[in-house]
Amino acid sequence: MPERYLTIPEVAARLGTTDRFPRRLIEERRIEFKRFGRHVRIAESVLNVYIDSCTVTPVRRIGRARRAA
Repeated sequence: MPERYLTIPEVAARLGTTDRFPRRLIEERRIEFKRFGRHVRIAESVLNVYIDSCTVTPVRRIGRARRAA
């Protein structure tokens, strides 16, 4: 299956942000992108890797042991 390239608004919609956030990721070189002439696109697979890398797993808290009265 061929790679799908997303526009900035499509990336923003997938991330639930405004267009400014993916543009900032590109400007700061925090995500890989392609430039087709003046058009900037982000591969869907690259976006999925970025999302996976930003996933934080919850930490299981170890509570204090209760003492018997």
